[in-house]
Amino acid sequence: MTKELVTVLLFGAITTGTFASEEDGVYAYKLGQYDIYMLVEGEREGNTNIIPGAGSEILGRFIPPAGFKHSTNCFLIKAPGQNVLIDTGMGVNNVILEKVIALGVQPAQLNAILLTHLHGDHLGTLQKDGKTIFPNAKVYLDAREYEYFTKTHANQGVITALAPYGSNLITFEGQALGAQLKELLPGISPIASYGHTPGHCSFLIENGGAKFLVAGDFLHIALVQFPYPDISATYDMDQKAAAATRRELADYAAKNKIPIGGMHIVYPGVGNVEADGSGFRFIPFK
Repeated sequence: MTKELVTVLLFGAITTGTFASEEDGVYAYKLGQYDIYMLVEGEREGNTNIIPGAGSEILGRFIPPAGFKHSTNCFLIKAPGQNVLIDTGMGVNNVILEKVIALGVQPAQLNAILLTHLHGDHLGTLQKDGKTIFPNAKVYLDAREYEYFTKTHANQGVITALAPYGSNLITFEGQALGAQLKELLPGISPIASYGHTPGHCSFLIENGGAKFLVAGDFLHIALVQFPYPDISATYDMDQKAAAATRRELADYAAKNKIPIGGMHIVYPGVGNVEADGSGFRFIPFK
C-alpha cells in the first residue's frame, strides 16, 4: 500500500470520526469553530527518578506497581483561515508530520508553529537538511527563550532548527494570566509560564465563548505533580519558578473550569482540573 493511499484512507476515517483514538494517538476536541487535535508522537516507560522530591510514600500512593507511561505530544489547531501547530515533537520517524497530513493539512498549508520552549523534543519537526518542513509557516516563540538558547547559552541544535525560517521567526513577550491578553494569532494568546525554561510559554485558546489551555511542559509526571505541584522535575531549569507556574496554571484552570492539555500527559492528554486539598486532581477526557 502506498503512503499516499494510507493518507487518503486515514483522512477518510477522520471525517467519520474513527481516526481520533488512543490506538491512533490522536485525540479530537471541539472548541467553538476550532478543531483541536492532541497528537501523540510516542510513549515510553515513565521514570520517577526525574522527580527526586517525591519520596517513597508519595510514589507508593500515586504510581501503579506496574509502572506508568510517559508521552510526548503536540497540538494541531484547525481554525477558519489558519492551521496552527503547537510544538513539533522530536521528529522521530516523521510521526507528527504524517499525523498532520492525515488530518488534512499539507506542510505548505500550515500557517504557524507556536513553540512552548526550545528543548529538543519540541522542535524536531521544524527542518530537515537545512530546509523548512513547513515552508509557509511562521514560527513564534518567547523572546526570553530565543535569547537564552541562541545567545546567552547558545545551543547549536536550536540554532540549526530555527535557521531555515529566517524572517519568518517571530518573537513575542509572554503575558500574565488574568491580564488583559493580547492575541498573538486570532483566538490564541501566549501565557508566560517561566521556570521549566527561561521563556517557557503556554497558550490560551479562545473561540465561541469557550477556552482551552495548552500548558506545554508545566509538568512531566501528571500522576504525582497534579496532587503535589510543588514537586519539580530535574528537567526544570528553575525548579522553584516551575513549581509556582505549575500551581498557577492548575489553579487558573480549576477556578475557571478551563480544560487543560500538556505535552507529557498520556492519552488523551487533555482534561479538567479540580482543586483537591493543597493540590489538584486531573480528570482526563474520555
